[in-house]
Amino acid sequence: MRTLVVGDIHAGVKALPQVLERAGAKQDDLLIFLGDYVDGWSEAVETVDYLIELQEKHPCVFLRGNHDDLCYRWLETGEYNPLWLANGGQATIDSYEKAGKEIKDAHIPFYKALSNYYLDEQNRLYLHAGFTNLKGVEHEYFTKTFYWDRTLWELALSLDPSIPRDSIYYPKRLLHYSEIFIGHTPLSKIGKSVPHRAANVWNIDTAAAYKGPLTVMDADTKEFWQSDPVYSFYPGENGRN
Repeated sequence: MRTLVVGDIHAGVKALPQVLERAGAKQDDLLIFLGDYVDGWSEAVETVDYLIELQEKHPCVFLRGNHDDLCYRWLETGEYNPLWLANGGQATIDSYEKAGKEIKDAHIPFYKALSNYYLDEQNRLYLHAGFTNLKGVEHEYFTKTFYWDRTLWELALSLDPSIPRDSIYYPKRLLHYSEIFIGHTPLSKIGKSVPHRAANVWNIDTAAAYKGPLTVMDADTKEFWQSDPVYSFYPGENGRN
């Protein structure tokens, strides 16, 4: 059984079967999705439908992204967040309004059941964004940090690689886990289009919401596969560009 990590989809579900096929995903492979299933391209409903059905074919872990939490709040309460609407939320609302109330209600349990993080037997941590507590995720005070934080990635990027792990100056946050896999911050921001490691943190968000592909990585071997650029599946749409 392989552990395959899937980056941020942002409602670009057409790219998902393509990249899973390229990865040769088998029935016993564990698929860990890093969150942000919606907001961006036009197929929010179709994306969640696909993920729900995928659970019947593969063992899956679905982590909570910040965009998923915003969508969940809207589905449950009708809460309109102007920041959400300006960052892909309008496309998600349009998708759900077209699908109707029955689909909305049917999807709420999916969002509600999302996990904030996943820790595997190799002491590898998977989560959407980051955490701030120096003692690790089990001690985090503010759960929103798991899907909103960017300081973990900034810390990893800025860390002087010459500092040894046993130094008093080495960041305590990075000592608890053998590796950490995240999405949330598109790698296009640092000019990258493939998964990138900083310290022991792997970022798998290859900007599928913008001009990049959707990426799947084998957590053991670090081999990765990518879809065609996601925008190419949605001609005439802007995504989050």
